[in-house]
Amino acid sequence: GDLLKVKVNKLTSIKTQLPYSYYSLPFCPPKKIVDSTENLGEVLRGDRIENSPYVFKMRDPQMCTVLCRITLDAKTAKQFKEKIDDEYRVNMILDNLPLVVPIRRSDQDSSTVYQLGYHVGLKGQYSGSKEDRYFIHNHLAFSVKYHRDPQTDSARIVGFQVKPYSIKHEYEGKWNEKSRLTTCDPHNKRTVVSSNTPQEVEAKKEIIFTYDVEYQESDVKWASRWDAYLLMNDDQIHWFSIVNSLMIVLFLSGMVAMIMLRTLYRDISRYNELETQEEAQEETGWKLVHGDVFRPPSNSDLLCVYVGTGVQFLGMVLVTMIFAVFGFLSPSNRGGLMTAMLLLWVFMGIFAGYASARLYKMFKGAEWKKLAFRTACMFPGIVFAIFFVLNAIIWGQKSSGAVPFGTMFALVLMWFGISVPLVFLGGYIGFKKPAIEDPVKTNKIPRQIPEQAWYMNPTFSILIGGILPFGAVFIELFFILTSIWLNQFYYIFGFLFLVFIILLITCAEITIVLCYFQLCSEDYLWWWRSYLTSGSSALYLFLYATFYFFTKLEITKLVSGLLYFGYMLIASYAFFVLTGTIGFYACFWFTRLIYSSVK
Repeated sequence: GDLLKVKVNKLTSIKTQLPYSYYSLPFCPPKKIVDSTENLGEVLRGDRIENSPYVFKMRDPQMCTVLCRITLDAKTAKQFKEKIDDEYRVNMILDNLPLVVPIRRSDQDSSTVYQLGYHVGLKGQYSGSKEDRYFIHNHLAFSVKYHRDPQTDSARIVGFQVKPYSIKHEYEGKWNEKSRLTTCDPHNKRTVVSSNTPQEVEAKKEIIFTYDVEYQESDVKWASRWDAYLLMNDDQIHWFSIVNSLMIVLFLSGMVAMIMLRTLYRDISRYNELETQEEAQEETGWKLVHGDVFRPPSNSDLLCVYVGTGVQFLGMVLVTMIFAVFGFLSPSNRGGLMTAMLLLWVFMGIFAGYASARLYKMFKGAEWKKLAFRTACMFPGIVFAIFFVLNAIIWGQKSSGAVPFGTMFALVLMWFGISVPLVFLGGYIGFKKPAIEDPVKTNKIPRQIPEQAWYMNPTFSILIGGILPFGAVFIELFFILTSIWLNQFYYIFGFLFLVFIILLITCAEITIVLCYFQLCSEDYLWWWRSYLTSGSSALYLFLYATFYFFTKLEITKLVSGLLYFGYMLIASYAFFVLTGTIGFYACFWFTRLIYSSVK
């Protein structure tokens, strides 16, 4: 008999990607609309959680309860039609569980899949006519599943489902609060079981909203009530894809390791022998450029900034993943992932400052404050600019996905209040430490680089280098894109962690191999090239996102397309910084290793 309050969340659509708040449509409002407090992640996702007029009593079924009756005018009818046209769904929450519509699969084992939220309405034609009509789902048959505790006889809610129907309700005489519906009357055992006489959406039509609630006892324990939401698709695809990319990567790693060991071991021993035979003038390959290999690159400040940012990003992703693998960021904690990532990003600023300052000092730089400022502002500045433009576009669409001014201010405050000072602190610590020593001395006069073969052309080798890291992650990428853009839960963080480790290894190895070939052909400009080699996988990521847009998504509106590409651009930029830094550090370690082993 306890009261159960249903809350309403945003209206979402896969077709437009623009969320709206529930009461932007003229649904039945409660006496006073109260907004629930949302966390940072929820606000950024566009969640707007409000109270609703639906009130249930625990284990007390209701039939044909009338919510309210509204009469449409031209404006409200148009609003409903637009939302039905764009296939908007209504999301509700009961006891922190999202509302789902169970759909029987017609194929093989007739299993049930759950779709988040019910459609506002549907488009259809009357038999014999050609023109499209719009029908609204105005009768909701809710079903609340509960798990009973045998000792105390109290129950916990473990499921919240709905079957929406469209029905033109009828009643006798004039409408008042006590009118009984003839189309849905519990006393005459008349219930709504189909949408055979649907309720059309037109101006001057009246719509009566009704609902049923039934309660079903369930064997699902409260702790595992989320399983139904998460086990939507087959795990086998994942296992298969992981094993597949693992095999490829292991094979690559084996090959890479073999090449490295044999070449390096043979080369080093041969070079050391050569010197004993006084034939040192016949040296070839990477040994020749030892006097130039640690010459600071052009635009070395910018390289320091990017490496610092990459370290910050790597730290954020690693810690977030570890949290997620241990189950701290389950989907039942709405917006938790987003909040955690933002906070971690801000606090990882100290590592960014440290890494960039260490490298800067090695390049004999002197103005560390200027560098720290650039590290603190460059990447976040670009991302914030894109985000700001996208937000203005969403705001123009009156969508709830637009981040309010207050939240925007909080983000800027986090950036300049926590992140920037931490970057400066890291920079200060890093700059105070003694500079990293080069294993070999650098010549005064730069050596001439001989003519390179076509396949050693920087552009070509950089583009080749990005293929393997992208290949290692791209199947998991498909699932991540699906969960972001098709409103599904992503929860397979164990898999994701594996894939991430594979990505790290692949980036490092491919960069080392290409760097070795480059040094062997006496081209010593490896600093930027090592960063770009693995970083170019971001280009493939963006191309794949474009391919995904045209094959899997049904987005037709310009605004939604801009949103998609804007966010994917930010993601690709972040991916570039992350993979580039891994490649750079791998190469940095590798060159120091081989040049210190050759005397």
